[in-house]
Amino acid sequence: MIKFFKVNNNIKKLDLKKLRLKERIIRITRVSKVTKGGKKMRFQAVIALGNKKGKVGIGMAKSKDTRDAIEKAKANGYRNLINFPITKSLSIHSPIIGKYKSSKILIKPAIIGSGIIAGGTARAIFETAGIKNIVAKQLGSNNKLNNAYALFNALKELSK
Repeated sequence: MIKFFKVNNNIKKLDLKKLRLKERIIRITRVSKVTKGGKKMRFQAVIALGNKKGKVGIGMAKSKDTRDAIEKAKANGYRNLINFPITKSLSIHSPIIGKYKSSKILIKPAIIGSGIIAGGTARAIFETAGIKNIVAKQLGSNNKLNNAYALFNALKELSK
């Protein structure tokens, strides 16, 4: 399970270049909350962070401005970083299934030269993690956020 942290306005912006982390935006959506006074619009950002050497994190945050939502999601992803082993063929060592709510994702290692055979969410996470040869299939829900968490749970299982 991914833990969410509140980000204070006092926290300095993360310098990803200094930390040698790459980022990929998985999804930015406009969400609204209906109240008695009307609709409150906010933006939700989902981001994958990684160092291309087996360290990856996923962050999700909401804010009134897209730029603030992205910065908060980066901070959240930095707090959720995990390490997992990568083989010499830039793949994983064994097949695994990750689950989160109604989303499942099946991940299998692939031979050298096959590339990343996966959907958009999984591809973004694998690219930031540094995996080059892998096969992934999304089963169940096709919600990008839940699929990202399912993949994150699978990679967390590999790290144990």
